[in-house]
Formats: sequence, structure tokens, C-alpha cells
Amino acid sequence: MLAGNKVIITVAINGGMQQDRDGAIVPKQPAEIGEAAARCHAAGAAMIHVHARDPQGKNSGDRAIYGEIIRQIRARSPILIQTTNGIGVRRDAATGQFIWPTDKERLGLLDLDPPQDLFGIAGGSADFHNPEGGYPEEVPYVNSPALLRQTIQAVYAKGSALEYEIVEASSLHRLARYAGEGLFDRHRDNMWLLHGGGFGATPPIARNVLFNIDEGQRLFPRAIWGVTATGRDMFRIVTLGLSLGCDLVRVGFEDGIHLPDGSVARDNSEMVRAAAQIASLYGLTPATVAEARARFGI
Repeated sequence: MLAGNKVIITVAINGGMQQDRDGAIVPKQPAEIGEAAARCHAAGAAMIHVHARDPQGKNSGDRAIYGEIIRQIRARSPILIQTTNGIGVRRDAATGQFIWPTDKERLGLLDLDPPQDLFGIAGGSADFHNPEGGYPEEVPYVNSPALLRQTIQAVYAKGSALEYEIVEASSLHRLARYAGEGLFDRHRDNMWLLHGGGFGATPPIARNVLFNIDEGQRLFPRAIWGVTATGRDMFRIVTLGLSLGCDLVRVGFEDGIHLPDGSVARDNSEMVRAAAQIASLYGLTPATVAEARARFGI
């Protein structure tokens, strides 16, 4: 737990596929993202997780768009910026089939101008199914060992922190093997695990997430750890993490639009405020940007 009973609230503000729905307004263009990030910071978020969209609102790996997003965010608030490494999928105009970004395209997002603050990558491949996140069909989501290894090396060489998204314990054991091979120090102060429920075939139930949390703490005892989930299960799993003294929770329109009472949030900042209210029940308050920066060691 962070000193002073603090918890880092991060907001995954848009994802790559999500569109406005049921009254929820998903920010897509750089200025919209910058304004939404400022509202989330005012509500208690210390970090934003962001995807780029093209002028038509479709997901994009264009580094120039990412650069403009970062400039727009920083012009309005000091919130820490974490860019995706997933980018998202596109559909072939002729066949309608999904086209996944290449490793080269994804690795290109590690070097942006201006640079982001923090990085993230899934800890392994999975069969991805997230209707709330814009993926109604189950599709393979590949995170190759080469991509994971290169990302680890590049991010730590920059002196930054890398979030490993964990939906299955097998990913933790892969990372432990990499650490044992000398790829990174398993005891580094900013080792960072985000445990998720409801992604792909993994159930958003407490015992599944608890097992991953326990394995993460056993294998990486000094790690920063957080929780998230998809759809209407998001705040159930967030509450579970907060009750256990997690370091970080992730909410936001990338993974769902429903508040704890089942109503639809119109803005991401409403989700941040809801997370802060739940945290207060456990004597926790949102970490500031400076406190989060110190914990991430950046």
C-alpha cells in the first residue's frame, strides 16, 4: 500500500473500439481527450490510459496523433499519461475480418514525441472477448514473447515503469521465468501488475482474481498491484481490490460505462469519483500525481 493510505486511480478513458452509447460520451479526438483528462484529474485520477483515434474515430497507431494527444493533455493538467501498447484492431474493408497491428507497429509507440510517462503491455496472449469494450466477438489477441521481451527491455532502459496486464496466472509465471533468466529484476521497486477480471475467457469472480493477486505477491513481493474488470463487474472487482489494500484501481469507458448502481456514466470523471467514494469507505484517499510519480519511480 502507498504511504498515507493512498490509492492511485487510473482512468482508461476511451479504448480503441468504443463509441458513444447509452449517454456515455467517449472522447476520441486529441482536444476532447485533453479536456476529459483534466476533468478526471480534478475528480481524483492521477493517471490516464489512452488510445489514439483517427479523424473518423477509428483506432490508430499513428504516432503523430499520439503526440498531439499528449500535448493536449499536458496543456490542461499534470495527470500522468500511459499509452496503450495494444492499439486495437481494424476491420478489413473487403472481408470485414479483424486485422491486428504488427509487433513493429506496436513497438513504435514506445518512442513518441513528446514522450508519455508510463507504459503497459498484456502479460500474455488471450482469447479476447469484451462486449462492453467494443469486442462482441471472441478473437485471439496475440502478445508474442518477442514483443513482451523487447518492450520490457525498452521501457526499463528509459527509466520508466511498465504495467503488466494479468488475466491468467500463466502470465505471472512467464514473467517470473524472464526474471530468472536475467531480463529484469523481480524485486525492482516499480514492478507493476494489473489484475483483470472478465477479459476473454477469464471470469470476473473474486476467487479467480484473488488467486492471481496471491500469485503476483508471492512471485513479485515488492510489486505495485492493481485491479480492474469489464462491464458491470468493474466496480465489484475494484471494491475487492480496495478492500484488500491495493495500490491502484482502473476504471473508465475502455472497459465499461456503468456506475456501481448500474446507471450509465456520461463522463469518465463520474467513474473516477465513484472509485474515490468507494476508496473512502476503507479509509483510502486518491494519490496525487506527485505521489503516483514517486511510487512509479519516474
